[in-house]
Amino acid sequence: MAELRDIIKGLVVSEKATSDHLMANNTYTFKVGMDSNKPQIKSAVESIFNVKVKSVRTLVMYGERKRTGRFTGKLSNWKKAYVKLHEDYSLQHLFVNEEEE
Repeated sequence: MAELRDIIKGLVVSEKATSDHLMANNTYTFKVGMDSNKPQIKSAVESIFNVKVKSVRTLVMYGERKRTGRFTGKLSNWKKAYVKLHEDYSLQHLFVNEEEE
């Protein structure tokens, strides 16, 4: 089995990923490795954050084309996972601002 840091790359913190719609459904967005699958993502999130995962949905985000002056390029493709937790668990402590405390 791959290492946990190869499966879970990081937490996606954007306006859309932290929207009220996803947070109300107890769903969190992670950037994951391209070769990781749903059972690996589920076990990695459960072991890292000590929570119980209800479901996992994955999708590949294709890199967009960027242009700087006359030079064009393409950003890398990456994989995103929507992880829904059971009702008794939460990761809200990751989103608390230090200034708000």
